Amino acid sequence: MSNKKRRILAFLLSEEEDDDDIAEKIIISKRKSEHQIYKTRSEEGYSHMLIENHLRGDSEKFCEFFRLNPSQINFILSLIEDDIRKINCNRHPYPIRPDEKLALTLRFLATGESYHSLRFQFRISAGEISKIVASTLSVLREKLMPLYLPPLSPEEVLSKTDQFYQRWNFPNCAGAIDGKHIRIVCPSKTGSLFFNYKGYFSIVLLALVDANYKFMYIDVGSYGKEGDSGIFDRSDIGKKIATGSLLPLPRKLPNSDKVLPCVLVGDEAFRLHTNMMRPYPRTDAAANERKAIFNYRLSRARRVSENAFGLLSQTFRIFYTPIHLLPSRVDDAIIVSCCLHNLLRDDFISSHGKTNCDFEPAKDLPCQNLISLAGTGGFANQEGFSVRDSFADYFIGEAPHGGRRNLIQETGLS
Repeated sequence: MSNKKRRILAFLLSEEEDDDDIAEKIIISKRKSEHQIYKTRSEEGYSHMLIENHLRGDSEKFCEFFRLNPSQINFILSLIEDDIRKINCNRHPYPIRPDEKLALTLRFLATGESYHSLRFQFRISAGEISKIVASTLSVLREKLMPLYLPPLSPEEVLSKTDQFYQRWNFPNCAGAIDGKHIRIVCPSKTGSLFFNYKGYFSIVLLALVDANYKFMYIDVGSYGKEGDSGIFDRSDIGKKIATGSLLPLPRKLPNSDKVLPCVLVGDEAFRLHTNMMRPYPRTDAAANERKAIFNYRLSRARRVSENAFGLLSQTFRIFYTPIHLLPSRVDDAIIVSCCLHNLLRDDFISSHGKTNCDFEPAKDLPCQNLISLAGTGGFANQEGFSVRDSFADYFIGEAPHGGRRNLIQETGLS
C-alpha cells in the first residue's frame, strides 16, 4: 500500500473526527504547498508594483506595455468582467481579479512570452496562467467579434469600394485579400496536418482588408498542409463570393461608361475570377506597358493587406514567435488580436492623428512566422480574363488623375 493510501486510511479510521474534518485533511494532504513568490502576488506582482504604481500615471508607457490605452482597457474590461470573475471561497479567499486576468492576457499577446516567463512577473503559477489565458481569450472572442468583426452587409461593402477608389485609385474594389501561414509549435498527435510547404507547422489566417487597414472578414483555422487555392474556396469568404452574397452588383467605372463587377484584389496565390483580380504574370508585364500599369495599380491597392498584417504583428508580438498553444486557443488568440487591431484602427481614424498606440505600416513582417500563401495557377475563369483586360484598358486609356501620361510617370515606364 502506498504512503498516500495509508494516510487517507488513517484519516478515515481516526477517532472523534467528523466528516468535515476528514474531508479537509484529505484535501490538504493532496494539495501542494504554495511557493513563497506566489503568496506575495498582491504586493509584489506586476499588477501592483508596476501597473498601479507607475503605468497608470503615464499613458504613453501604459500603451507601450499593453498596446491599448487605459480607456480602451476599461471598455474591454466592462464587457468581460462578469464572465471571468471568480467568486471568493475557502480555497481561494483572494482570487485573481478580472483586471489582473485581462492584463496578463494582453501582455501575453503583446509579447508572446512563455507562461514560465510570465509567472515570475505576475506571481501566478504557469498552470494557472494557462487556464486564465484560455478562458479570457474565449470570452474576449465571444464579446469582441460582434463589435469589431460583424457580418458584412452589401451596403457596407459598397461604401468600402468608394473608400478604395478615393484612397488607392482602384475603382469597384471592395477589399484586398491575403492569407498568411502563422507559425505554431506542432500540436500533440496531429502528424503532418499543420506542416506547410515551407517546412514548418502553421495555421492559416485568411483576411479581407479595407482601405483603412481594418480587417473586414477573417477565416482562421485551416491546416498548414492544405492547398492554398483550396483554402480560399472552402473558406466562408470564398463561398460568399461564389454565391454572389458578399459583393455588390456590377457598377459603372468613374468617368466611364464601362460597367464592371466589384472585385477583390489579391496576389498570385489566388486564381483569376470574375470577382477576383490577380496580377498579370511578370514576364508578360515586363514586355507590355498596359499590363505593367495594371499590375502597378493592383499592387498599390493590394498593399493594404500587407500593411494590415504588418501593423498586427508590430502591435502583438505573439506573431513573432512560434505560438505554443492548442489549435483552438491559437484560433482564439488570432481572432482576438484582429479584433483589437480593428479597435485601435477605429480610434486612430476617429482621432485623425497619430497616437502612441499606432505603428508605422511600413514595418516588415516577421519573415519566419507570417509567410504568404503559395502561388497557384490554372483553373482561371474565362470571364476573369475579360474583366482584368477591361480594368487594364481603363487604367491606361480613360483613367482619371492625369490619364496615361501620369500613370507612365508614376510607374517609371518609358
